[in-house]
Amino acid sequence: MAKQLNLLPKGQVITTALHTEMQRSYLEYAMSVIVGRALPDVRDGLKPVHRRILYAMHELGLTPDRPYRKCARVVGDVLGKYHPHGDQSVYDALVRLVQEFSCRYPLLAGHGNFGSVDNDPPAAMRYTETRLAPISYEGMLAEIGDETVEFIGNFDNSQQEPTVLPAQLPFLLLNGCSGIAVGMATNIPPHNLGELVDGLIALIDQPDLSDQKLWEIIPGPDFPTGGEIVGKSGIREAYSSGKGGILLRGVANMEEIAPTRGTKRRTAIIITELPYQVNKAGWIEKVADLVNQGRIQGISDLRDESDREGMRVVIELKRDTNPQELLQRLYQQTALQSNFGAILLALVDGQPRQLSLRQMLQEFLKFREETLNRRYGYELGKAESRLHIVSGLLKALSQLDELIDILRHAADGTTAKMSLCSRLDLSEAQGDAILAMPLRRLTSLEQHNLQQEFEELSAQIGSLQILLSDRRELLKTLKKDLRSLKRKYNNPRRTKLLTPNKEAAKLQPKIAETTQNTPSSQPPEPVVLDFSHRGYVRRLQTSGKKSKLENGLPDHDFIIQSDVTATDQELLVITSSGKVYPVNIGDIRPTTGRSPRGTPLITMLSTTAQGNQEPVVSRLVLPENREAQQLIMLTKEGRIKRLLLGELTNLTRRGITILKLKENDQLLFTQLASPKENLILASSGGRLLKFAADDQQLPVMGRTAMGLQALRLLKHQQMVGCVTAAGEDHLLLVTEEGYAKRLPVSYLKRAERGNLGTQALKFASKTDHLVAMLQAIASTEIAVVTNKDRVIRVPVETVPILTREGHGESVFDLQRDERIITVMAICQ
Repeated sequence: MAKQLNLLPKGQVITTALHTEMQRSYLEYAMSVIVGRALPDVRDGLKPVHRRILYAMHELGLTPDRPYRKCARVVGDVLGKYHPHGDQSVYDALVRLVQEFSCRYPLLAGHGNFGSVDNDPPAAMRYTETRLAPISYEGMLAEIGDETVEFIGNFDNSQQEPTVLPAQLPFLLLNGCSGIAVGMATNIPPHNLGELVDGLIALIDQPDLSDQKLWEIIPGPDFPTGGEIVGKSGIREAYSSGKGGILLRGVANMEEIAPTRGTKRRTAIIITELPYQVNKAGWIEKVADLVNQGRIQGISDLRDESDREGMRVVIELKRDTNPQELLQRLYQQTALQSNFGAILLALVDGQPRQLSLRQMLQEFLKFREETLNRRYGYELGKAESRLHIVSGLLKALSQLDELIDILRHAADGTTAKMSLCSRLDLSEAQGDAILAMPLRRLTSLEQHNLQQEFEELSAQIGSLQILLSDRRELLKTLKKDLRSLKRKYNNPRRTKLLTPNKEAAKLQPKIAETTQNTPSSQPPEPVVLDFSHRGYVRRLQTSGKKSKLENGLPDHDFIIQSDVTATDQELLVITSSGKVYPVNIGDIRPTTGRSPRGTPLITMLSTTAQGNQEPVVSRLVLPENREAQQLIMLTKEGRIKRLLLGELTNLTRRGITILKLKENDQLLFTQLASPKENLILASSGGRLLKFAADDQQLPVMGRTAMGLQALRLLKHQQMVGCVTAAGEDHLLLVTEEGYAKRLPVSYLKRAERGNLGTQALKFASKTDHLVAMLQAIASTEIAVVTNKDRVIRVPVETVPILTREGHGESVFDLQRDERIITVMAICQ
């Protein structure tokens, strides 16, 4: 073994535990990201990159009254002097400061293409031009030269940069901010300038002002793209705790579209405003996709008529389409209604803190008061220094003959200065000023001007001393500055605030015309719910069930489930993720002759389920004797669980999880069962397992349990069926290559849960496998769906009854390379 080299002198090796070094290093990295990149400062509301952009432009002299300068020049200065990161990151930050749809009060003025609300990219930095906007120049940088803030060295100590800009307005709340740091994030909404100024003045006048009165002055965010905020609970939660969800909606109006040749007058929904940060082009594409998928019905045309005057998206409706119902669908399934998750997190004294609205305003007032003290202290020092010089000049001019005599007999400047200081009782600074004074200052007019300047300086010093010694006077000046900025830059609120009562009044009159038969207006009505293979639900009156059962369904769709229920009952929809969502049956739109397919069931679920596009596994109308039955759930990887139906009551629209799943597993089958029934499971390898669904074989578990192993699966196998059946029933087995047979349940022996099961089907080829096991019900049909999206219907009686050893017969007319992927029973 080679001898280890000792390259370091003795005593220079420090032994450190790995986890200690990792913890220290990661914390240092995290804090550098938090402080140096991701989070804004509560004082000026800026991240370092934005602060450096504004200060670099101030140094370049890009004031609002100067010509625009290429953005590439600005980016170059920022990179070379203050921000040694990527040029694209700096340009992206600069672009956002220009965009009127991103900032409520843009801090930069732009010339050129800086992107659009359609998420169009901005032009390259060599083409666009920029300069400071008036509000940022006056409200952010006007006092930068008055020693109001601290300066530090840049990354190489070749330049000085401010640690914070002397903001005169709470820009953190004016324009908002979003950022993701290490282990934390911020998302502050923008606000209206006039409301914030009024809130600040109210806090100055009444520091103990109640939160309720403060929220009346600042009722909520004001987004640059307008929109509507529904309800105040989210706003109050965010303002009180620093975190809350704010429900945003776009602005929609109803218009009558004038008829053209060959068409009739139609109703259209006009979208004029979208929620903050919603991409208009992406939203239109999403609506079009939902229409093409059949998840939104009733739209005949969708077009974008936006121009320089503003946004206008036209959604033309088909005849007999209820506009308010369609608008509710758009709210539920698209970003026309979205939730803004407010997190009021910012840096306070270099540390991240989650603040309430009051705390944010108080922190700004504290900083502004400190800034004014520094500014007035600096001005006082300058005024006193100048007054000292002016008083010396006046004193010398009052003894002009002696002054001339001293200068005439002085050998040099140093001697003259010493003589002036000793004979006229002057300071060295006054002596230097007298020696530097030109002869024209000896005239009577110049002496008068000096006397006037002396008086003005004395008055200014007196005023500054009052401001610095009397806090009330200082706060008066602060309020005066705020009111001045409000007069210059305030504009009307863009985002409307809707209370629940206003929202109900807005929608109720038109909805009432089409909801007269709902449970809220009439007694419960018996109805029939039909569920189709393609995911539609139809609500029919019981008297019209037989006549309307198949009307209007396309050839590739068919009814797979039919339930008799009432409008005051609840439908439970269970998805493959192991979640159950409630649907009020009275909310399902009655099916008419004009839309016989019904409504896509997915559109009745929460926006979370729609966004995740979770496949629906089963639809369950809860029976009246729910306590006597349980729900059996079987997953793809063979986990099984029994749950009491009593657990599925009082559900919220968000749904609940009723089965915990592993990462690659999913729920495939559900079945209602009682403890006395036989449960039969099938695997893709053709093995069937029959056991009792009792407490011994399958104990009842809670909602968060994962379940037990149902059947031992061999490699590359999965579960393909789960039914309850009596001894005289038959099972229907179907393979991928089109072989099928009926098997009597009595041919299967009861076994223990978790066993390998009984081989109940032989395969004609090694590549074949079982795809489905159903209960074979006489006088019914089954439908198989192939990989070529063909639907083949076969009567159950045509499938032969065979023993466990047979592989069945080919009863489906399959084409070459065609395989069966789904098998379902058609509901008669």
